Amino acid sequence: MFAPFFAGKRVFLTGHTGFKGSWLLAWLHSMKAQVCGFALPPATKPALFDLIGGSKLCARHVVGDIRDLDALRGAIAEFQPEIAIHMAAQALVLPSYEDPAATFETNVTGTANVLDALRGVKSLTRILVVTSDKVYANDGSGRAFVESDRLGGHDPYSASKAAAEIVVESFRASFFKNDVALAVGRAGNVIGGGDWAAHRIVPDAVRALTENKPLVLRRPGAIRPWQHVLDPLSGYLALIQSGKSGAYNFGPDPKNRRTVGELIERFAALNGGKPNVTLENAPVPDEAPYLLLSSEKAAHDLAWRPEMDFARTVDATAKWYADWRAGADPAALVRAEIAAYVG
Repeated sequence: MFAPFFAGKRVFLTGHTGFKGSWLLAWLHSMKAQVCGFALPPATKPALFDLIGGSKLCARHVVGDIRDLDALRGAIAEFQPEIAIHMAAQALVLPSYEDPAATFETNVTGTANVLDALRGVKSLTRILVVTSDKVYANDGSGRAFVESDRLGGHDPYSASKAAAEIVVESFRASFFKNDVALAVGRAGNVIGGGDWAAHRIVPDAVRALTENKPLVLRRPGAIRPWQHVLDPLSGYLALIQSGKSGAYNFGPDPKNRRTVGELIERFAALNGGKPNVTLENAPVPDEAPYLLLSSEKAAHDLAWRPEMDFARTVDATAKWYADWRAGADPAALVRAEIAAYVG
């Protein structure tokens, strides 16, 4: 699908130890890209990065913090990337309420640091900054957001991601006008095998089913654009390959929007039975009842469309965890899913 373009390319990837970052690292490695990963150590145990031997998939594996500008500059200067993909972030809504200052520091200042460290790198041709589907000023109307809609955010996480995009636009206008394509990929509510983060619906369900404990849901009726991790990653790769700048949504087909409750019902039926679901009885932050994306710009400009519908997305995710619990090699599971996706 993308191998002829990425083969041999030097790719600087932040956040490669995270869930999405580990899947992207494995995909880039399968295409024979040379990846320098820059990230904090994995935040969970188990962690997909460790299970797939992520450090061995890197040409260079750097443990570092994107808030450390000097460390970024040193790693980038040594590696001289042709492509940079910035995925490192504080990526969860609830922790953003617990530590809003750190969320803004990581997501806004961290993004500025990455772009600042990339300035003047002569080998560089493309930069992709990954943000979120939550960057939009959501009025709860249920309308699918398009890339030109107003950015905003009521919670610190969403606001920090919207602010990061203002940083990106400033750097694009000031420093990356001609020779370097600077793009933004917006996606969210991504699921797939190997995610063990706290405060995320599938890992919470896996823990509840495995430990025979209640699964606590905040808003089971909320509609979200669920998608398998490989779908937005394929969009990111297509955007990088195209050499285009600007922001692009990568969301699921409109027919595949489902509620939190529907996701859990299907996932649980395939992965250990129905969990004991309870509603959160403590005060919870406000969240929009609808979050939907239009990906028509990506379809028009990049010929990109999601490959996996809701059923296939949930089934593949449930099967990954079931196979892992049965003793399958996680690295082999990831390789097999990527190979099947590419076809």
